[in-house]
Amino acid sequence: MSSNKALLPTTLVTLLLLVCSFSTLGADQTKAEPEYEKFSSLPTYWTPSLSPDGSKIAFVQNVEQEEAFAMLATYDLKKGEKHYLLRSDNERVKINWYNWVNNERLVVSARYETRRGTTKVHDTRLLSIKFDGEGGAFNLVEWERIKRRAGNPNHIPQFHDDVIDWLPDDPEHILIALDAEVLGLPSVYKINVNDGGVSRIIRGKKRIRDWMTDQQNNVRIGVSLDYDTGEREVFLKEGDDWRTLFAYNAMSDKGEYPVGFAKDPNILYFKGYKGDFRALYTLNLTTNERTEVYADEGYDVNGSLIYSPVTRDAIGVRHDGRHYWDERYVALQNGIDAGLPDYDNTLVSFSDDEQTYVVYSESDTLPGVYLLGDRKEGTLVMLFEQYAQIDPAKLSEHTLIEYEARDGIKIEAYLTLPKGEGPFPTIIHPHGGPGARDFSGFDYWTAYFTSKGYAVLRPNFRGSRGYGYSFAQSQMKGWGLAMQDDITDAANWMVEQGHAEQDNMCIVGASYGGYAALMATVKTPDLFKCAVSFAGVSSLKHVIIHSRRFLNNEFVKNQIGDDYDDLEARSPYYNAKGIKTPILLVHGDEDRVVPPLHSRYMADELDDYDKVYKYVELESGDHNLSIQRNRHIFFKEMDAFLDQHLRPASKASAATANVSASE
Repeated sequence: MSSNKALLPTTLVTLLLLVCSFSTLGADQTKAEPEYEKFSSLPTYWTPSLSPDGSKIAFVQNVEQEEAFAMLATYDLKKGEKHYLLRSDNERVKINWYNWVNNERLVVSARYETRRGTTKVHDTRLLSIKFDGEGGAFNLVEWERIKRRAGNPNHIPQFHDDVIDWLPDDPEHILIALDAEVLGLPSVYKINVNDGGVSRIIRGKKRIRDWMTDQQNNVRIGVSLDYDTGEREVFLKEGDDWRTLFAYNAMSDKGEYPVGFAKDPNILYFKGYKGDFRALYTLNLTTNERTEVYADEGYDVNGSLIYSPVTRDAIGVRHDGRHYWDERYVALQNGIDAGLPDYDNTLVSFSDDEQTYVVYSESDTLPGVYLLGDRKEGTLVMLFEQYAQIDPAKLSEHTLIEYEARDGIKIEAYLTLPKGEGPFPTIIHPHGGPGARDFSGFDYWTAYFTSKGYAVLRPNFRGSRGYGYSFAQSQMKGWGLAMQDDITDAANWMVEQGHAEQDNMCIVGASYGGYAALMATVKTPDLFKCAVSFAGVSSLKHVIIHSRRFLNNEFVKNQIGDDYDDLEARSPYYNAKGIKTPILLVHGDEDRVVPPLHSRYMADELDDYDKVYKYVELESGDHNLSIQRNRHIFFKEMDAFLDQHLRPASKASAATANVSASE
């Protein structure tokens, strides 16, 4: 960090102190923290966003005191004034996201943990608040105003925060999609951000689940989906008529999906397939001509469009960072990269005149900083450090490698080696999803592992997104099969390359990665010395049973399968008898994504067979370790567990102690 700061103007230090001066209010400065807490601390700052005129910046700050909390705040860059708007304990209510609607007001999505009948779910509400907090926040979607016209006044929509247009030319209003009349079939409403006044623009119809406007703020696209059959249609509104642009089965076909309009209302951007890989195209709605805009050979193009606040046209796409085709932005990005050549630099926020901007910079060994740029002054100054307590000198760079699975499929993975000479005690760290993907850049789990002297391999096993349609579809009814073998082959590759010792590896994962960790103890009982599952799935059958409460039940069955005998054969819970590996299970008791029963049932089964395990349930814990104390508890437990089961590299012949019985 010191070399980075030296590149920047002297105003850096002043600005850093002004913005961050309240970060330690009430904190105990003499308390010595365990080493793992440097990595289990929540990022100090989160998603800064500039006001339209660039004079103010909003951000979330995570504050660690006796009771940690998150604070939504604003800072006036001209006046040097700070304002605290909302405070959350990250438990029952969380700050989901926020956006400036004009220079005086923000709209905030708040996520609540609620129940629908006996089913635990998340609800969202939309709040409106002035930048200085004056008058407090109010609920923007006032249900009492809407339910009088709703066909089913007893149905309260689960999600209130689906903003489909921020209406930049009308700073008093936004457009939202809300399923006020029929569950899962939203209408479009215009909401006044100052008083919550509401009017309906379009009533839900034709099984449309998603709406899209053009750059002139007209509702033009509706995307329908039949949850039972998977049939999807993309409709274009033409006067009072609707023309079908694309039609396909979302469960079995590649298909095309709209992502936004150009400034020209006759040009629609959409994602389609170029062979087996998703690419970005335009469709001329007058001539039906299709034009390829961007493709990345060997990878899917993912992410949303980026728009210029000046031209109102699409200028790029969020793909593995940012890809621009507007030369103004290409030049700006190149200039930033030239000034900070050792980092990945991402433009994350702009003023409406594009003269003020925020850049997020990170690398494998830089844990993320936000910088404020001024194009008129030609300056780039530090705003926030996300993990100031972590010493970058102790971190290791990632290497993108490719290994061959047993059936010849090529699998990419990220290898991170600690300081020193191998072989090392090793962590195999499969990602969640499974339709996700690991990238380069700072990762707090990997940084923690390597700081302890462990080598880490993060395989993008088949089923991971971004590697083409066929690769992604191979997860369908494939959990525990070839996707699991890919992880086994990754571990064997580490041994073959001399990075790991055969008998000194552990597998650690969360969510689907937790399932993979547990399944590894079933399928390869002698491969790993230990396994850690955070919020992991243990019973595929119970995934299907739980999904019956939701609209997308058929999609879940298409992904997982619905033959109970087959599901049991691919579930750790039903195969616990043969497990030899010590297991650490950790789960939040308010997890709405993977219910805690998965870890509870697994713990009971391990206990019945007198297996070596420990189960820790996190009070009020969710699927994402959002609560600071729970993140610390999990890392504390994992730290002790790994210390017990992985031999240090310098003591490769030392014996490992036996784990105690479960709590």
